[in-house]
Amino acid sequence: MRLFERTSRQVTITKGGTLLLDEAREILARSEALRATARRIQEGRTGLLRAALPPDLAGDTVAAILAAFRHRHGGVELELQELTTADQLAGLASHDLDVGLIRHPCDVAGLELGPVQRHELGVLLLRDAPAARSGTVPLTALTGYDLILFPRAQAPAVHDDLLTTCARHGYTPAAVRHGQGPSFTRGLILSSRAVAFTSRDAHPAQDPDITWRPLTGAPLTLRHSAAWPRGRGDAAALAFADTVTDALAATATAGGDLPPTPLHLRPAAEYWI
Repeated sequence: MRLFERTSRQVTITKGGTLLLDEAREILARSEALRATARRIQEGRTGLLRAALPPDLAGDTVAAILAAFRHRHGGVELELQELTTADQLAGLASHDLDVGLIRHPCDVAGLELGPVQRHELGVLLLRDAPAARSGTVPLTALTGYDLILFPRAQAPAVHDDLLTTCARHGYTPAAVRHGQGPSFTRGLILSSRAVAFTSRDAHPAQDPDITWRPLTGAPLTLRHSAAWPRGRGDAAALAFADTVTDALAATATAGGDLPPTPLHLRPAAEYWI
């Protein structure tokens, strides 16, 4: 079909060209919209991002992450889940998860990592407990107390590392009671001779019965970093990783490097009840 008539003096559109003109303009407009969408996806400003955060993260930190990410990348649909490190590692390996926040130490084969953020752990105990009378609590002062700790399956290496460090500093729990939710943990502390480890920002300061105290010498820490499958860090995943890192940095302790030596795990069965 001839669309134009050309002479030495002018070019005019044919009747057939006129009939196709509106559709041609519509196709061009759609093409430009498609290119614009592709640019937004490439720049991480739109699309679906499947992300996860660990259950122990403070509520204020979760809120800060969501607010900052939505402000910077409002066009991205964020599918956020609460998953343990073990579940995140499985999701990242199967590519069912785009980016997560994992605890160290763990197996990071096949992953790329953001900066590691380090948070010192203190102890939650009854306000009238003898160990709570001093400004800091040595681990040896917890002798005789049960320890409330997250289930080992959630992060086996972290679980065993915490118990090993406690033993090296003179504290072997009378028993380990597996639990993690704040209400359940509070109930165990109130009703039994038990303590729990957590960061300062994860405990409400106004609790009338339970107090948080730093540990003498800061022997216990949690290390977190954003993680995503190697070679699959698109702009949205990297933007989420940066947002998480910024939020954690506000409460992090200096020196967030990964442990330089191999971890020798302590059998958790030694503590089961």
